Amino acid sequence: MNSTVNNTSAADKREAYRIGIDVGGTNTDAALLDSGLRCVHKVKVHTTADVNEGIVEAVRRLLQESGVDAADIRYAMLGTTHCTNAIVERKHLGRVGLIRIGAPATTAVPPLADWDDSLRAAVGPHSYIAAGGYEYDGRMIAKPDAVEITALCRRMAGEVDAVAVCGVFAPVNRAQEKLAGDIVREVLGPDMPVTFSSEIGTIGLLERENASVLNAALLQVIAGVVQGFEEALNGFGIDAQLYICQNDGTLMKSEYALRYPILTIACGPTNSIRGAAHLSGLSDALVVDIGGTTTDIGVLVQGFPRQSSAAVELGGIRTNFRMPDILSIGLGGGTIVRVDGAGSVTVGPDSVGYGLTKRGRIFGGDTLTTTDVAVKLGRAIWPGTDAAVLDEAVCREADEVMQRALEDAIDRMKTSADEVDVILVGGGSILVPEQLAGARRIIRPDHYDAANAIGAALGEVSGESERIYSLDDWKYDDVIQDAKQRAIDEAAAAGANAETVQIVSVEDIPIAYLPGNALLVKVKAAGKL
Repeated sequence: MNSTVNNTSAADKREAYRIGIDVGGTNTDAALLDSGLRCVHKVKVHTTADVNEGIVEAVRRLLQESGVDAADIRYAMLGTTHCTNAIVERKHLGRVGLIRIGAPATTAVPPLADWDDSLRAAVGPHSYIAAGGYEYDGRMIAKPDAVEITALCRRMAGEVDAVAVCGVFAPVNRAQEKLAGDIVREVLGPDMPVTFSSEIGTIGLLERENASVLNAALLQVIAGVVQGFEEALNGFGIDAQLYICQNDGTLMKSEYALRYPILTIACGPTNSIRGAAHLSGLSDALVVDIGGTTTDIGVLVQGFPRQSSAAVELGGIRTNFRMPDILSIGLGGGTIVRVDGAGSVTVGPDSVGYGLTKRGRIFGGDTLTTTDVAVKLGRAIWPGTDAAVLDEAVCREADEVMQRALEDAIDRMKTSADEVDVILVGGGSILVPEQLAGARRIIRPDHYDAANAIGAALGEVSGESERIYSLDDWKYDDVIQDAKQRAIDEAAAAGANAETVQIVSVEDIPIAYLPGNALLVKVKAAGKL
């Protein structure tokens, strides 16, 4: 009996590792963290046309080079560009049926009115407006007609892969959306995926409708991602809990991601921001992530990325689901430097990307890049290369152009004239000098080149609530408590340990243009796995 107890204790004390993988346009980064969230090993491989091949190669190298037993890996996290690419390229999208619950109030603007022909054709022609909708305070505008919704569903039968349901002011009252969803599954089958707009976007109808349709169109894409990730891990004997990175810097269970794939959009920059916070120990700063092609600048607030307050265009479509506030400029390690006939130096915005080691001047190529400039000015040492072939005057002028671009971008992301801490991450951060105007100090932490993969692996899970309340019907304290509990419940549903969930932020905004003493309340909660 004692032997059994001792064996169990020994097994419980074995190190529990986690893998974080971030798939970018140029490279796929992977990091192995121990139970203390210390980086044990990191690798960088080229992103392939079939991104799963890059993931498999990254996992293979992590295991081989670190010597860690696959059986000791308990968690695996993936940040991916699959969904972004599917929308931008108009490929692999599912056919979507849309039911807007909003007649007669919203018939003046048809569904998908601002979509281009290529994207509208990709998701299909089944978009309808049915009777129903609510006022801002939850009062009914019109009663939905079950017979009408049933008829619309029958028109979609055999023609759609998923259905999106969007009601007027549905985030305030979800009852009509739920009724429509029940009818959809009754007519089209219990396994028909249904996206409810009240779970995706905020108050604006058209933007929320767009986001919901895109989410429904991405369901097949994310299913392939999750399946490919599972197969890649199983191929190495890794039996781990799977999580997918969200664009607010937190994680969601793979099952949750299968319902809300749109929340993976733009998770790459947020992974870098979270990784930068962890590696630097700072919770409030600007994060400058320089890759091979672009520089992404985000704001770290209480350890999480600052969210954008504006409507966001995704593949040319306006949406209003949460997105990080990121500024991107065309400056990276492979950005091309040119000298015109008058001797003026320009930098970018185009890049040689992963062709740097073949096309860069210090590697024997014929293209002057920003990495060449950094090596020439002594900011980086690349063994086996020759910087003597470069014109120092040209390199110094290019460096001034790069520095001005970075300083201008940092100034645009600041909320005041005060200097701020700047955390540099990404392989291209060798381009940055020791000082920049507007920066109090520049921090380049250990493992800065793998901050995105480390951020993916950190493992907090979030939930959000955003609703309009009428203070004629609610007491203020009750409103805040209700919003907090909704955010906590969302975090637990996404995979957080309910006992560890804490409120990260609370924001309440009086809405003067609505009657009834209306208050918009936004709450975010996060907890550990």
